[in-house]
Amino acid sequence: MQDHRRVEILMEALPYIREFRGKTVVIKYGGAAMEQADLKAVFALDVILLRLVGINPVIVHGGGPQIGALMKRLGKEPRFVGGMRVTDEETIEVVEMVLVGKINKEIVGLINLHGGRAVGLSGKDASLIRARRRLHRMPDGTEVDIGLVGAVEAVDPAPIRLLEEHGYVPVIAPVGVGGAGETFNINADLVAGEVAAALGAEKLIHLTDVQGIADADGRLISTLPRKEAERLMHAAVIDGGMLPKVESALRALEGGTAKAHIIDGRVPHAILLELFTREGVGTEIVL
Repeated sequence: MQDHRRVEILMEALPYIREFRGKTVVIKYGGAAMEQADLKAVFALDVILLRLVGINPVIVHGGGPQIGALMKRLGKEPRFVGGMRVTDEETIEVVEMVLVGKINKEIVGLINLHGGRAVGLSGKDASLIRARRRLHRMPDGTEVDIGLVGAVEAVDPAPIRLLEEHGYVPVIAPVGVGGAGETFNINADLVAGEVAAALGAEKLIHLTDVQGIADADGRLISTLPRKEAERLMHAAVIDGGMLPKVESALRALEGGTAKAHIIDGRVPHAILLELFTREGVGTEIVL
């Protein structure tokens, strides 16, 4: 009976493997999935499996807590305005050191250790992510300059495509480059949405530390149309760290990504459950 169930599971995955073969899936990697040791290896194996069945995973990662931890070790107190990190010249050095020099290489190393072939990129490599300074809008409408925090102007898909075509998994740190060569710290959720749009990805998947998006009564929403998402954002039901994830999903969909998902990265193999089962997991966002 158990063998029969195993075969059923494999056969259930088959139409999805066929549908997504040759397509790109952008995964925003963060939260517990990136921080818990037992989930790190699971994530790496999921990515490798996708690549082996002919799907092209592209990873975009964050690293806010790790940046804050290193700043404190260096005796520099992190400052935030409306949830956005104030990023001066000294802070951007720490941001780049942590995101590009540490976290990016750890993820690349993890995938390679388990038999994959990953290559790390920052937005500065081949001018992959061109950015401009982003002012932060306060609730009263005034705009505040919070330093070297960027908004994505353009993503060049060519370097990512080149790696995909040769069987590599691109792992992208959310650091962009300005017109004068300056470095910008960019919200990783928003970078993932822009990358998915630029690639015309089949899917954008955000790994989070919640089941998905909840309604005002705390119930999980399995499918969320844009108009309803905008209503929930306006009513502050969707707020805090979930806001850029929803904005990212909508940007990806407007740019040509077929589907966007927000799923619980604390669940082992959540990516495979989302891609290869009928029920899926988490919240699907649609236009």
